[in-house]
Amino acid sequence: MKAPAARKAGYRLIDHTADLGMVVFAPTEKALYETAGAALFDILAEGIPPGPGPAETLHIRGEDPAERMVNWLRELLYLWAGKGLLVRDIRVTRITEDRLSAAVRVHPYDPKRHGIKTEIKAVTYHRLRVGPTSKGWEAFIIFDV
Repeated sequence: MKAPAARKAGYRLIDHTADLGMVVFAPTEKALYETAGAALFDILAEGIPPGPGPAETLHIRGEDPAERMVNWLRELLYLWAGKGLLVRDIRVTRITEDRLSAAVRVHPYDPKRHGIKTEIKAVTYHRLRVGPTSKGWEAFIIFDV
């Protein structure tokens, strides 16, 4: 019997009362975090150019995949809300039982060049799920908007 093919990375938005929900899926755990980060900035802004740029190295702690996901997305949201940086390229370099390390390429926000699509206030633990599936990895995340 042939094993099922791994699902390609991606995300889809879901309806959630007064908030914004997202299901993220990817073939591996690393790809799940990369896809979730890319989806966050896809939801936030438009006009982020591809290509090289200044890099930020992030080190995230979390006791399990769900806590790591919340802390990861909160750190990325801080780059936006606290530093005015848009993330354009994400590469998770290492995941352990309680840590995640990543290199992200950033681009300074310029209101003349970038449109804001959705203002996200926070990443929540509400109905949060992160884990392996028969097709790879999946996360269910709710944002406070």
